[in-house]
Amino acid sequence: MKPKIITTLATYDRTQFTGDVIAGITVAMVALPLSIAIAIASGAAPEKGLITAIIGGFLISALGGSRVQIGGPTGAFIVVVYGVIATYGYDGLVLATLMAGVIMLVAGLLRAGNLVAFVPEPVINGFTIGIAIIIATSQLKDLFGLSMAEVPADFVPKVAALWAARETVSFATLGIGLATMIAIVALRRAAPRMPGLIVAVGLTSVVVAMATFPVDTIYSRFGNLPGTLPFPKLPEISTARLWELLPSALVIAFLASVESLLSAMVADRMIGGHHRSNGEVLAQGFANIGSALFGGLPATGAIARTATNVRAGGRTPVAGLVHAVTILLVMLLAAPLAGYLAMPALAGLLLLTAWNMSEPHRWWGYVQTSRSDRVLLVLTLVLTVFTDLTVAIGVGVLVGLIRRLWNRRVSDNHTRTLPDGDKD
Repeated sequence: MKPKIITTLATYDRTQFTGDVIAGITVAMVALPLSIAIAIASGAAPEKGLITAIIGGFLISALGGSRVQIGGPTGAFIVVVYGVIATYGYDGLVLATLMAGVIMLVAGLLRAGNLVAFVPEPVINGFTIGIAIIIATSQLKDLFGLSMAEVPADFVPKVAALWAARETVSFATLGIGLATMIAIVALRRAAPRMPGLIVAVGLTSVVVAMATFPVDTIYSRFGNLPGTLPFPKLPEISTARLWELLPSALVIAFLASVESLLSAMVADRMIGGHHRSNGEVLAQGFANIGSALFGGLPATGAIARTATNVRAGGRTPVAGLVHAVTILLVMLLAAPLAGYLAMPALAGLLLLTAWNMSEPHRWWGYVQTSRSDRVLLVLTLVLTVFTDLTVAIGVGVLVGLIRRLWNRRVSDNHTRTLPDGDKD
């Protein structure tokens, strides 16, 4: 479970360092607007996303079991974080994140990282698509500039409230959001190595500022962003709060472990490497404890940012460290500039993030799988959207386990009924 950074530094040279620095700065420019947007969509202050990218991202790269993993806040946590904050307050989220970190440390020490392989793929796919639907729905208010007192947390009431406010659409706001989405897609195709996210969001936000459009910005909604990291501190801890937040902590731990290991597997295919799964789970534990102590959000490996790191030339954990340090420098030196970022631009960014999370290129493959796989995927998706993540994960994994045991029993019975000469 030795961190990959120790392995890679044994043969490290100047060429690798140059590539890692360029990749780290590039992925930081991608992570910067995403981290802010994810924090806002989660119901937290925008600087919480930056804190998570800095502290969580640094620890995941320094202690992790992958060469190129980039850590920070991710879209998959938006639904979980929003629900915990709404129910228990932000201090409750910090404690749940701290507990999740401890749970992942224990899981890593017990070498439970390999158990993720037993989670049925249809459960992960249905869960991911369900989260993407919820994220996309949550961004419609800011994309269209709807005037609403508050947006309900549950899916059906939220859709009804959005529809009821349809006549309050701001076309200036919608135009900025759509322009940002078009610019992101165009830059991604024309210059895939360029940090198109920050360029697109920055350009449309400049248009808002110069044209004085009546469009919400981070500053108009949240005020100035702090230019320093907070001092670490423990949240309020009591036995009653620990028991109350345990289900949320388990969901955060499960989700962080699954997403980080999936991201590490994707990275392995891109670089022809092999990650250390238990070391990666341990790193997620330390990263979430660290993020919680600084008042950040849950952290995990981010698939899109990790892929950006690889495409930009990152080949060792040093790139992830540079990414975290770059975001810290931006926070220290240029925090006021982030206040000019337009809310519909960030909403457009998250809508595209949700679309990419759902992996539309794989939808036809899902249709062609077995009936039981399709049922399990749809069941998990529906439960994710219409109930909550704890129920969706629990039911999905339970049904998947029952299905696996049933298939094994049917296979064993079939083998026992064959004539002796046909068993081979």
